[in-house]
Parts: sequence; C-alpha cells; structure tokens
Amino acid sequence: MAYLLMFVTVLHLITLAVLFIATMEKSWWVWSGTESTDLWYNCKFGSEKETWECESSKETEWLQAVQVLMVLSVVFSCISFLVFLGQLFTMSKGGLFYLTGVCQAFAGLTTFTAALIYTLHNKEILEDSRELDLGHFGYCFYLAWVCAPLLILSGIMYIHLRKRE
Repeated sequence: MAYLLMFVTVLHLITLAVLFIATMEKSWWVWSGTESTDLWYNCKFGSEKETWECESSKETEWLQAVQVLMVLSVVFSCISFLVFLGQLFTMSKGGLFYLTGVCQAFAGLTTFTAALIYTLHNKEILEDSRELDLGHFGYCFYLAWVCAPLLILSGIMYIHLRKRE
C-alpha cells in the first residue's frame, strides 16, 4: 500500500508540473523554429537582438475558454494535492480519498476540454496569424493531451485508495 501511495503522489506531482508547463510555455502552435504562439502570446525570435519578441494574442472567445479551462485545471490539481495532504494526516483509518479524487478527475476533464476546444477551433483562435497550413501543433498542446488522461487516471486511483496505518 505504501508503494501505491508513493506512486500516486509522484504521479500527481508530475502531472501538476506538466500541466503548469503546458499552460505557461510558448508552444501551442508553431510555424517554424522562430515563430510560435501559446495561450497568452504570439512570439517571434528576432535575429537582430537574438531574443524572443512577444505580443499579446488577440483574445477570441475560444482562446479565452481554453485559457480559463487550463488555469482551472492547474488550480484544481493544486487544490487536489493540498486536500490529499490534509486528508492524509487527518482522515481516520479506512477512509477513502473521495474529495481528492474528484478534484483531480475534474482537473483532467477541464484539461481534456481545453485541448479539445483548441483542436477543433484553432482556425478561429489563430485567425489573425499566418497561414495555418505552414504550421503545426507545438509540444505544449501535446503535453495537455498527455496530461488529461493521466489526471483522470490519478483521480480514479485516489477514489479507490484507502488510508491504512
């Protein structure tokens, strides 16, 4: 049981870190190695100054929905971890981690919804940007898709996890 507890805790921390990276990094859509966009900014690598020059993304309703859902998933995953720590030290023997599991599963569902919206509506989200045929999804987009089932899986594992002494 101790190994399962350690595995779930490590999985939670890894998914939280990956989720945070997917939300904050600048690679949801990439046109080349020198131009990308994320949930917050459109960035170009300036060859003259050799730095990233970023400007705020034009906020469409779809982009705002993705932004809100990704931030909510980070918040729910953080809350889930804090609730887990609280339950771990205060719950009686034999108790289940229902609240932790529900929060974690909800974080997974919001991540899944955000990635799905970005997949289906990337033309509307990137409407002022360059030709979409010349670009592709970036690694943060894929991290979000990988993170969604892991969050749901860890939420299910929390629900089935019992506290033992």
